[in-house]
Amino acid sequence: MDIQRLLSDFVGSQAQGGSHRQSGLQSGNGGRAGQSGGAGSLIDQVGGMLQGRGGSAIGGALAGGLASQLFGKKKSGKALKSFGGSALKLGGAALVAGLAYKAYQSYQTRPGATALPGAEPVKSLPSTAAADEVPEPHGTAFMPSGEEDSRARLMLSAMIAAAKADGYIDAEEERAIYGKIDEMDMPSDEKGLVMDELRRPRSVDELASAAKTPEIAMEIYTASVLAIDADHPAEKAYLELLAARLNLPEELAREIRRTAGAE
Repeated sequence: MDIQRLLSDFVGSQAQGGSHRQSGLQSGNGGRAGQSGGAGSLIDQVGGMLQGRGGSAIGGALAGGLASQLFGKKKSGKALKSFGGSALKLGGAALVAGLAYKAYQSYQTRPGATALPGAEPVKSLPSTAAADEVPEPHGTAFMPSGEEDSRARLMLSAMIAAAKADGYIDAEEERAIYGKIDEMDMPSDEKGLVMDELRRPRSVDELASAAKTPEIAMEIYTASVLAIDADHPAEKAYLELLAARLNLPEELAREIRRTAGAE
C-alpha cells in the first residue's frame, strides 16, 4: 500500500509530477466526477456523486476537501490558494505537515507565546523562505525520517473523521459511497482502508491518543481543519473539542485555522 499516494489522491494533490489516478467515474449529472481543472480528488469524486443525486451533509463535506480549497471552490480556499506552487509542490502529507509547521512558527512569534511542552523549539526549525510559502517539513519534528507513512495514515484518519463529524447518511447513501469507491482505479488494500475509515471513523479521543508529540497533535488538527467548513456550527464544535483533547492552546488552534484558510 502506498499511503503517501493515497493521501495525495484523497486531497487531490498533483505533487511531485502528479501521482493522482483518474478513476473514470461518472458523476450523478452525467459528467466526469472530480475532473474540474484536471485535479479531482477522491473526496470530490464521491462527494460529487452524492451532490448529483441531491446531496447530503456528508456528501457536501466530502466534496469540500483540500483540492477544493486549493482551487478556490470554498471560501476558505483563498488563503490556501495564496501559497500557490509551494502548496502543490509539497503534496498531501508534506502539505498538511508544512501548514502545521508554518502555523506553529507564526504562533511562536506572538508576544508571550511559549513553546508547547515537548515540542521542537522554533529556533531550531529551518526558517521559512517567504511569507507566502509553505515550509518544507521533512527533517523536522513535523515530518521525521521514517515516519512519513505513519503520519500520512493518521492525517487520512483525521480528515475522514472530521468530514463525518456532523454527517448523517442513510443506508442507501452509504451503499452508494462504498459502491463508487469500489469502482475506483486504486489497489484493493487502499479501497479497503478508505472504506474501513468511512465505516468507523476514529473518535476524538482515539485521535488524541495517537498524538504522541505536540507536532503530531498540530498535524491532526490541521488535517481536520482542511477537511471541513469550520463555519458550520457542528463542525466548529467538533474542532473546538478536538483542539481541547489535543491540548492545543486556543491561540495556536486559531493560528492553524488562519494558516489553513479557515478564518
